[in-house]
Amino acid sequence: MKALTWQGHRDVRVTSEPDPAITEPTDALVRVTSTGICGSDLHLYEVLGAFLTPGDILGHEAMGVVEEVGPQVASLRAGDRVVVPFNVSCGTCAMCGLGLHSQCETTQNRDQGTGGSLFGYTKLYGQVPGGQAELLRVPFADHLPIKVPQGPPDDRFVFLSDVLPTAWQAVEYADVPEGGTVAVLGLGPIGDMAARIALHRGAKQVFGIDLVPERLDRAAAHGVDVLDLRDRADIAAAVRERTDGRGPDAVIDAVGMEAHGAPVAKAAQRLVAVLPDRLAERVMRKAGVDPLCALYTAIDMVRRGGTISIVGVYGGMNDPLPMLTLFDKQIQLRMGQANVRRWVDDLMPLLDAEDPLGTEQFATHHLPLTDAPEAYEMFRDKRGGAVKILLEPQA
Repeated sequence: MKALTWQGHRDVRVTSEPDPAITEPTDALVRVTSTGICGSDLHLYEVLGAFLTPGDILGHEAMGVVEEVGPQVASLRAGDRVVVPFNVSCGTCAMCGLGLHSQCETTQNRDQGTGGSLFGYTKLYGQVPGGQAELLRVPFADHLPIKVPQGPPDDRFVFLSDVLPTAWQAVEYADVPEGGTVAVLGLGPIGDMAARIALHRGAKQVFGIDLVPERLDRAAAHGVDVLDLRDRADIAAAVRERTDGRGPDAVIDAVGMEAHGAPVAKAAQRLVAVLPDRLAERVMRKAGVDPLCALYTAIDMVRRGGTISIVGVYGGMNDPLPMLTLFDKQIQLRMGQANVRRWVDDLMPLLDAEDPLGTEQFATHHLPLTDAPEAYEMFRDKRGGAVKILLEPQA
């Protein structure tokens, strides 16, 4: 099969790989029809190479058609259409029972000290072959895949793999009161969808903050009150002015380590990315520092007693936090990988013909898998209006 594989820093290639096979009686094989490029994939492309091996298959936002199932699979059969959550979760352990599928005890990576495994990610999270490929082996087939109807286009459902549940959890964790206010930092795919969900769930006002014109325009078209970072010397003060001087009830940090405006931390990330793998791994495990501009902005912006929901990925082990301010303002922090399966029942009713969240028009680009290396560059550089790119392995 054809698959997108990591070969080195900023080097991904479409290569010919062995077809996956059923290895456990509870597996399914899925022929992938659509698979997204995520901001988290850019972390692998840029800074997390120390935890990858050349030839690793990338991607964790896949859907397709079941081609084969193992002998113990009862709920799926060949021909079923499914979305594959990015968490590799068993669905039956204590953590899954609590709705914490990202902490699945069956796939936890205890040797790495990390949570449940993820498709297409690093050895920190199981090094499970990913979905930017023609075929994908899916374990726990009776519990993990999300069966969806035949007929509507892939775009209606593919974002159940990551974007929709991640954005939904971001809003849930933000705990925005009915008629309240929330600011979303970063209007990439997750921030954009989180802003739409917050409005759908009853927020009176949603502020969307970014510096990419196409992203600001997309959010504004869905009723978000957008603010351009390039026009505001103090974005937190600008939002406070619009919230009676108080600040919003909640702030969603959908930026994470991709924050602009932190040249020292960015330089450190770039340096680590080109160190020999063993040295880079030791540095990142013990002394990694993230650009924290977005998080500092959230802490400054949110009202006293408010909530910050962190959905942008951070990876630093030595990040400094302004604990005095966090304590003094009585700020609540919630964060973590999305627990995809937990939110499916909430999201499925929103994927009807009315499409209130605009999923069918959400992707900005549809490209064949063979164009994936160029697509990664386009997404990284925010060229051509690229906000969300879907790859089509069967094209």
